[in-house]
Amino acid sequence: MTRAFFGTDGIRGLANAEPMTAATALRVGMAAGAYFTRGEHRHRVLIGKDTRLSGYMLEPALTAGFTSVGMDVFLVGPMPTPAVAMLTRALRCDLGVMISASHNPFHDNGIKLFGPDGYKLSDTAEAEIEAMITGQAQPVLAASEKLGRAKRLDDADGRYIEFAKTTLPKGQKLGGLKVVVDCANGAAYKVAPAVLWELEVDVISIGVKPDGFNINRQCGSTHPAALQEAVVAHGADLGIALDGDADRVVMVDERGQVIDGDQLMAVVAESWLAQGKLARGGLVATIMSNLGLERFVNGLGLELRRTKVGDRYVLEAMREHGFNLGGEQSGHIILSDFATTGDGLVAALQVLSALADSGKRASEFCRRFQPYPQLLRNVRHSGGKPQDAPDVQRAIQAGEARLAGSGRIVIRPSGTEPLIRVMAEGEDETLVSAVVDEIVRALEKAAA
Repeated sequence: MTRAFFGTDGIRGLANAEPMTAATALRVGMAAGAYFTRGEHRHRVLIGKDTRLSGYMLEPALTAGFTSVGMDVFLVGPMPTPAVAMLTRALRCDLGVMISASHNPFHDNGIKLFGPDGYKLSDTAEAEIEAMITGQAQPVLAASEKLGRAKRLDDADGRYIEFAKTTLPKGQKLGGLKVVVDCANGAAYKVAPAVLWELEVDVISIGVKPDGFNINRQCGSTHPAALQEAVVAHGADLGIALDGDADRVVMVDERGQVIDGDQLMAVVAESWLAQGKLARGGLVATIMSNLGLERFVNGLGLELRRTKVGDRYVLEAMREHGFNLGGEQSGHIILSDFATTGDGLVAALQVLSALADSGKRASEFCRRFQPYPQLLRNVRHSGGKPQDAPDVQRAIQAGEARLAGSGRIVIRPSGTEPLIRVMAEGEDETLVSAVVDEIVRALEKAAA
């Protein structure tokens, strides 16, 4: 079903252009508020945001929409996406909203909705809300005396800080570790350094001076160079890079080398397996996770279950099959014992805990497997499905035959751009490159 507003992760777009306008945000608030108004109790919604300039426009528009249908609004200001999900549950709200475009530049923004259980909404719920946004159905406005109220929650930061600390084993502190944390000038710029400091970490903070424009700008999980430099310069044991809304994380070892989400999942899986905490004998990852992770996990006697790209698909598989660990190579790591969505800070704490117990250097401990050579290229097209063309299919089949069980190929259309993504990995880097080149040439001809 084609949607006008909701994508794979809420509503997203260029700020002050449809659908990221104040007028549309008002309608989203009215529609989502009406959808979650059930029963006779006083209904309430919690709204968090990251540090983008456009948050000042979208937050009051959403607030007006919610109050117009009789919902009380709790405003928590800049707050990580996972904190919004957690607080929605903890405060027994009917709905949670995060205003953020995650790792995108400042000029984009988005609206993510969470149900009262802290989980992102189902496709069915999004479709019903979208029908009210587009006017196919009409939200019922509250009577004048039943309009909602809005107020700031002053203790929201402290609630999340305490929650994050409780995800470590009882009584464990991390004293003795020197850590650089890069908050991407985003939503976690206050809470992440505070959590680490309270756990007795010698913490150096960068990316903690948001100005409305510099979120994710040459910093954070998508641009780790600043963190790499800072870790080496300060002689730190480890670096943590969050993204703009802190739902993903990558790390950097003491030598300044990046540790991606696949390696972090391997660390947590092995640690939890040893502690008897890993559920269902495995974990969930996407089709983009490195084959080296799969071989490592299998070597531990564990299953790696793969899904389509997107943390929502990872979470769906985790919930359906009972896994408590899953994530993506990009650093979305979901620990369902603690959270209903990816939480970069909580995932980082699990790695820090295991590292502290090991007594090893991060360069040794956090590299649990040797990644297979992996190559990703994008082919732009003007429409249609060039990946289905006969010549492209023959090139894919030929590539699979050449890899002969020592690697794999993933061909997928982008969910946000007119691109076909071609990924191959295997033991022989030269062969992987040749296979990708052949498929890309076939795709470019088919897309011409």
